[in-house]
Parts: sequence; C-alpha cells; structure tokens
Amino acid sequence: MQKTGYLIINLGTPDSPAVPEVRRYLKEFLLDPYVVTLPWLLRNILVRGIILPFRPKASAHAYSQIWTEQGSPLKVNSNKQAKALAGLLDGPVALAMRYGSPSIAAAVAELRSHDITDLVVAPLYPQYAASTVATTLEEIAKHTEGLNCYVVPPFYQQPWFIEAMAFQVTKADADFDHLLMSFHGLPEQHLRTADPTGSHCLASEDCCEIQSTAHTTCYRHQAFVSARELARMLNLSHSQYSVSFQSRLGRTPWLRPYTDERLAELAQEGVKHLAVVCPAFVADNLETLEEIGLQGRETFLQAGGEEFTLIPCVNDDAGWLQGLSQWMQNAQTVSANALTSS
Repeated sequence: MQKTGYLIINLGTPDSPAVPEVRRYLKEFLLDPYVVTLPWLLRNILVRGIILPFRPKASAHAYSQIWTEQGSPLKVNSNKQAKALAGLLDGPVALAMRYGSPSIAAAVAELRSHDITDLVVAPLYPQYAASTVATTLEEIAKHTEGLNCYVVPPFYQQPWFIEAMAFQVTKADADFDHLLMSFHGLPEQHLRTADPTGSHCLASEDCCEIQSTAHTTCYRHQAFVSARELARMLNLSHSQYSVSFQSRLGRTPWLRPYTDERLAELAQEGVKHLAVVCPAFVADNLETLEEIGLQGRETFLQAGGEEFTLIPCVNDDAGWLQGLSQWMQNAQTVSANALTSS
C-alpha cells in the first residue's frame, strides 16, 4: 500500500549563538563544495585556516542580536511551517536543515518510521541555486534508498508565493517611497557553472531577458522574475522598486548591485521612506533580521534616509502554506526531479 511522507528543507542554523556552535555550523556549511567551489585542498585551507579562526566570533555576535527565547528564528519559523503543513497534507510531515539539525538523515528516518513508500521533498528555496537546491538533492539521495522520492521544483513565479509576499508588503502598511527587493547573493561563477549551455549566463547585460534553457537553473533570472511579478502584484512602476543582492563573501565578483551599496545610494538619491523585502527567503533568519533589519537599517539612515521598514518573510502565512501544500500534493506531476530508487 502506497503511503506518502512530506519533507521540507531549509538551509540551516547553529544550535545556539555560542561561538563553538557557530563554528561547527560554519564548518559544515563552508566545506560543502557547492558553497565554496574551490578544489578540496584550497577549500580546506581557506575555510579551516582563514575563515574559521576569525569569522565565528563575529557571526556569533550577529546571531545573538536576533536570537529569541524559543531559539533560532529560522528554526522557530520553519517548525511553525512544518506544523501547519501537517494539518494540510495527507501524510506525516518532517522538517530538516541541510546544515545543522534536524539533519536530513534524521528527518528521513523519522518519516520512514511511519512506513512511507513515497517521499515528497520541498526545498524551501524559491529560486534555484546549486549552493541550495543541488546540494540538498545530493544529500537527499544518500538517505532515500527504497523510497519513491519526488522533489518539487523552485516556486519563484508561482502565484501563491507571489501573492503571499505581496500580502506581507501590504500588511506592513509602510508608507514607502521605494521598495528594495534584496535577494541573497551568489558568486558570478556559480551562475556560469550552472549554465547548461555554457555560454548564456552573464554573457550580456540582458541575458536574463533573452529566452534560454539556462533560465531553468539561473538564480539571477529567477530572482528578476520574482521581483517583476511582485512589482506587478503591488502595481509598482519601474521607478518605485529595485533589485539588489546581499551577503557577499570574499573578493570574487558576486551578483550586482550589492544591497549595502544600494541602500546608501537610495538615501543619497532622495529616498526618505524605504521598505525592504527579501524574496529569496521564506522564513526570517540572520540574513533578513540582522543583515537587513539591523545593519541595513543603519546604513540607510546614516546615508540620509528617514524611515526604514523590513518586510517580514512569508513565515507561517496561511495563504503561502496552503499553496505550498497543494504544490507538494501535486509533486508527482510538477516535480522536475523525480528520484526513484529501488
């Protein structure tokens, strides 16, 4: 008898804001070859010899700024999502993190205890990137032997996702002059590596507007589509919003424009009341609450802005979760990645 289990996966978080826990988390994250794409030896030298001796202390301080009595905001919000989905789906639901806990291995084991035969996996990343989706699929494949496994594709332009983001903007009731849509950044090389044509991504300024099979795995194109659809839903003109990319690390070129630079530019251009939404995330976390909500706010106000509003992620919004649950229930027909193991 067929029985389906459902697994949602987010990126991850340390178990606490203490330096040792943050170091452990960063080590697992940064040693992933999908994240730092250097050869094994160079990656280990960079991560173990340069990053880990220094970065965990600063990151731990950042986490301490947004940590709650219930724990990590990302985990708290993700647990709420899993609990809500359990009431909407016709089978057991589990939450996993690609890095940290609960692990993918533990979550799949939990679902197996319910005697499932099929597993539907929803990576909670609206846009495709190898450093989020591909690494998640590789890890899933290690733990799903004997299960029929279906992975739902990115939902960057699904109406239920766009509508939920738009609702968050309108619910915030912010009287903004401009809406900045800040997406998580990626090194430019990640786009070129993911380009199946080998010649389309970043080959021209308008590459994201030119039809191509590369768009299936192009994070930049999908981010622009999400932004365009959100602007359309909010009836914003082109001058009323802009797109930027945050969280860059290191000296290699990342996707531009950079959020921190764009925040200062907008204030200098005369924007007094700014709202920022982060459509690459479905649960508030360090990158939204600390990097944008605290650091970004300070950057904008110091540059001459007067009012700054961080729009919450969709988190446990009922409309978003209803749409996600239907997307997962239809996984056998919408799945771009059906991993069937014997």
